[in-house]
Amino acid sequence: MEFGAFLAPWHKIETDANTAIHQDLQLVEHMDRLGFAEFWIGEHHSGGVEIVASPEMFLAAAAQRTARIKLGLGVVSLPYHNPFMVADRLVLLDHLSRGRAIFGAGPGQLADDAHMIGIDPVENRRKMEEAFDVIHRLLAGETVTEETDWYTLKNAYLHVAPYSDIQKAVTATVSPTGPKLAGKYGAGILSLAATNPVGVELLARHWDLAEQLARENGQNVSRDQWRLTGLMHVAETEQQARDDCRHGLLDLMNYLSHVTPGFEPAPDVDTLIDAVNESGLAVIGTPDMAIAQVERLQEKSGGFGKFLVLHGEWAPKPAALRSFELIAERVAPAFNGSRGPRQRGFDQVVNSNRAGAVATAAGQEEARRRFESERSATV
Repeated sequence: MEFGAFLAPWHKIETDANTAIHQDLQLVEHMDRLGFAEFWIGEHHSGGVEIVASPEMFLAAAAQRTARIKLGLGVVSLPYHNPFMVADRLVLLDHLSRGRAIFGAGPGQLADDAHMIGIDPVENRRKMEEAFDVIHRLLAGETVTEETDWYTLKNAYLHVAPYSDIQKAVTATVSPTGPKLAGKYGAGILSLAATNPVGVELLARHWDLAEQLARENGQNVSRDQWRLTGLMHVAETEQQARDDCRHGLLDLMNYLSHVTPGFEPAPDVDTLIDAVNESGLAVIGTPDMAIAQVERLQEKSGGFGKFLVLHGEWAPKPAALRSFELIAERVAPAFNGSRGPRQRGFDQVVNSNRAGAVATAAGQEEARRRFESERSATV
């Protein structure tokens, strides 16, 4: 299993927007140095909290600051755009990142985004499906002529070929739209409600649906490309993690209660942390608590390939950076296979009845005797 982060991003209203945007760029640089696999960032246009309007532009900047981490569009709100323009921008990002871009598609979440451009958010999932089909075909090199009630394409094709075989992923929360598209097109799944008490119970059903649709459409889906997300902030102690999150968790989670089903406002941060930890919605605590959360998700889902930390301005910047260090140091090794061989070597040494120390002592004694013998022979 690989680890990464998913950012809307969520920032406190009191935090200067320019500072916040550059802090997120510093985070992706930090994660690249730590060896994380993926960094995702989303598209929003209202609300004052989720402040990146173009994830393509943000990730183009991130591509110049990083070396290896994959960069996920998390996600492009397809009903807001002509699908040809989305495909063309995606190809440019693919070239700028030299194949590190991942195309994440969603219907758009904030109702005010849709209202400001005069579209009905109830229609967004239908429009997402139509646009995703066009983008899939354009990236495959097809020429597309198609007219709908919201876009027209006439002999549309991409005059620049993609740099790589661009990975695709679709969002899944509670509705079956995401798993259906993943199966139909052989795309990955991005489960944004994986720790939601309702969403976690749908994980296995969503995967079964994706596999069924894949078989029906001659496609393949892989659990390696199934990404589960969950809010997580860790510190050396649970109390430290709770204290860190007094910075912004209450304000931001209460904001999310107005835009995300299943979130309820909380009266204070301690009540909130108790509730999210007890329900499994989040982990505000220690690396061991984070490991237990990922193990729970493995059991509920039947297995997945990547865990993305839902990250926002829950804590001050230094504490946030330290949380990702602890996840890289202590949580990821429990799942990425690196700890097993090291543990075997450690156990072999400590269970050897000090065989190594005894052998070294014997070698040192033999060297001393040989030296004394050699000195005696020259006298």
